[in-house]
Amino acid sequence: MPFKPRTDLAPMTVDYENEPLIRATGFREYDARWMFGPDLNLVGVQALGLGLGTYLAERGERRVVVGHDFRSYSLSIKQSLILGLVSAGCEVLDIGMAVTPMAYFAQFDLEAPCVAMVTASHNENGWTGVKMGAGAPLTFGPDEIGRLKEIVLAGEGRVVSGGSVTKMEGLAERYVADAATRCSLSRPIRVVCACGNGTAGAFAPEALRRMGADVVEVDCELDWSFPNYNPNPEDHKMLSAMSKALKQHGAELAFGFDGDGDRCGVVDDEGEEIFADKIGLILARDLAPRYPNARFVVDVKSTGLFITDPVLKAGGASTVYWKTGHSYIKRKTAEIGALAGFEKSGHLFFNAPLGRGYDDGLVAAAAILSVLDRNPDKKLSDLKKSLPMAYTSLTMSPHCADERKYDVVARIVKAYEALGAAGGEILGRKITDVNTVNGARVTLEDASWVLVRASSNKPEIVVVVESTRSEDDMRALFRDEVKPRLAKEPDVGAYNQEI
Repeated sequence: MPFKPRTDLAPMTVDYENEPLIRATGFREYDARWMFGPDLNLVGVQALGLGLGTYLAERGERRVVVGHDFRSYSLSIKQSLILGLVSAGCEVLDIGMAVTPMAYFAQFDLEAPCVAMVTASHNENGWTGVKMGAGAPLTFGPDEIGRLKEIVLAGEGRVVSGGSVTKMEGLAERYVADAATRCSLSRPIRVVCACGNGTAGAFAPEALRRMGADVVEVDCELDWSFPNYNPNPEDHKMLSAMSKALKQHGAELAFGFDGDGDRCGVVDDEGEEIFADKIGLILARDLAPRYPNARFVVDVKSTGLFITDPVLKAGGASTVYWKTGHSYIKRKTAEIGALAGFEKSGHLFFNAPLGRGYDDGLVAAAAILSVLDRNPDKKLSDLKKSLPMAYTSLTMSPHCADERKYDVVARIVKAYEALGAAGGEILGRKITDVNTVNGARVTLEDASWVLVRASSNKPEIVVVVESTRSEDDMRALFRDEVKPRLAKEPDVGAYNQEI
């Protein structure tokens, strides 16, 4: 059958049932995501698997771990992907329903260099995708995704013999047991575990209990309709549910795991969210004295306090600001031999001896619990209040079509570069730096900053601002600077949330 995808197929037609549908926009910077149905059909997933297997063969690899998250359609998508991989001659190790870090763990456990995890991550129902990698713990970046896209869209997948699929048993137990070794509490800390009825609910509560935590389960029953809220620890509804449960049960903190378990959101003992970059800073402050001259990697959405923090300075720590995206931060953390990497969306990475270098919500939770265990006289809110003051916004995302968002951001970057080069100001403060590694992060003379970048996996632009002065100033940086600037772009639509 032909495996060169089409983009003009309509559901409920004969051609839709027999030919591959794959829209090119689904190939993102470091993974692949589509709306299942209008943008990708099952035959298209098979073609994707064939193309991926062909690309892995180009790299001299054929052994690949495959798993799927808990969605009504993920199993069928995984089976179609496996069919394509086997057709390309791959040795597929099927780990069943899994969180994404379980698939990463399986690469080490099963000595498999490659991974293809079917997951929509935190996206709403209807979305699907694949997180892929070759050479643990790294996942694909733009070069790898670019080559895969070429093979798939050109129909260059090669059918060869010798492929196989093996159902792997016992992997989930080994994963949970391994995660539990990352922390052994000396006292029972009461913890809310919220999973939004997503995949992590099958694994996270048990792992936390084995660490010694007193676990209060919230929305941990599997329900792919997500009846309460989407499993996204950056979403206000999930954070509110975590805070409510924490106060109701007298817990010391709450963990919220996203749809595929590679991110962990945190609410402190006072019921307040702590953004992941501030959690990263708390962890870095704990690590810096114990690992002198440690290096850290954070994404451009993260607080500027990593540069100015006195505890990190005293420990000789240094921090690199890099591109947002789990693949980018993971790769940079490995590349420079950093002790840990922190991304504001909740992806946290720990290299040896703390972890294996991939993002795992449970390993992050273990690290946070370990800090509390080492500081029995302090609550998480105390550790947060001990940080230098900075007022950081929510991550705000106005809609912008995938085909337009990079051009829009390119114009914004050019404008900020010109403003900075001319000695310009924002709200009366001179611009001291314009970091363009990922959009434009514009730093002001008082260390406040604004960020505008294109989302890597959704048709959106990402906006974050931080003030070293006050909450009102933080709001002004958005309302009086970034929002009016983006409003001049006709392709920029409504925001998902605003401060």
